[in-house]
Amino acid sequence: MKNDFVITATETMRNYAAVVSGILNKYPDFLAKHSLNAVSGLDVKCFADGEMEVEISTSVRGKDVIIFSSSARNEAGLDVNKAKLELYHAVDALKRSRAERIIVFEPYVSCGRSDRPLVRNSVGLWIHFKTLVNLGVSHIVTYQLHSDKSKAMIDPALCVFDDVPIFTLLKKYLCDHYVKDINTLETTVHDNWAFCSVDAGGEKLTQRFANAFNAPLVVAHKQRDYSKANTIESINILSAEPISGKVLWIVDDMIDTGGSVQSLIHALAKQNPAEINIVAAHAPFSDPARERLAALTEQKLLKRIIVTDTVYFPPSMPQDFPNLQIVPSAELSARVISKIVSDSSMSDIHRTFSAREYLNNLDLFAL
Repeated sequence: MKNDFVITATETMRNYAAVVSGILNKYPDFLAKHSLNAVSGLDVKCFADGEMEVEISTSVRGKDVIIFSSSARNEAGLDVNKAKLELYHAVDALKRSRAERIIVFEPYVSCGRSDRPLVRNSVGLWIHFKTLVNLGVSHIVTYQLHSDKSKAMIDPALCVFDDVPIFTLLKKYLCDHYVKDINTLETTVHDNWAFCSVDAGGEKLTQRFANAFNAPLVVAHKQRDYSKANTIESINILSAEPISGKVLWIVDDMIDTGGSVQSLIHALAKQNPAEINIVAAHAPFSDPARERLAALTEQKLLKRIIVTDTVYFPPSMPQDFPNLQIVPSAELSARVISKIVSDSSMSDIHRTFSAREYLNNLDLFAL
């Protein structure tokens, strides 16, 4: 008997969910064992006073339901609070419709940085996860949470949690478009590239890039003014060797307002690198990120911005950034879903990436 499952989405990610569904329909071996229903709609009703209600338009009884959602910039243009509320209502409707398992797939978690419990502050990420679990979500999937400690916010006895490393997509992209072969890796990348963290907290993440390409690591140590959001007082650049003449790749989990990378790029430019690029998992691009990145590009300080599509890009946005390169993630999402539905191991998705191994065997890290 085939295991039936449904892919659906809130208004924020319907197009993305449709693409993922289309990719899964191309997996003959997978479809021989599992029955994928077409992307199912969620009917959202809003009352005159602003209250919301979500209705499931098809039967999901006894089926696994994967629901995609985003509270960041999205295709429906919903603000962060309405987007979250629609997700909560959708989960409640699915639970009342007797879905077997409810898997929330949230590639970018907008409240991921609200993860520090201090004396008198709320913790947005904990509130979000707790709400989902209490509503009946049995599995949560994210891509590259802001902090590893956030993974401990969910009790595994109550809800399965997978934070999937999406940086493998970006490393493969660098190999495919800028390295291409072993000779370039050995003669150019090792001697002329360097990977730079945005701050000391990002050193571990950036070190993985440096190790993957056998290139030097540069660490930026920021002094912040914590009385103001997104404010940096000073930056110290720590490097074991000169970065003059090198191709620098700034690695970060996200670009929000662009304040951190703007300050860092100005500090790095003083040391005369050959070029400076940015590689980031998520691109919220909150104001004034566009103006800051555009200014850096016009000043010839920033050459490339490489990000994934975990946050929605309207058609006009890439046109504003001629140096913006967007790496699609839908195929990875389809692969993750195939693992979840079939209860298979995800060890190959979590495999440590090596540029040398990948270039020697392109199928080694195949999706």
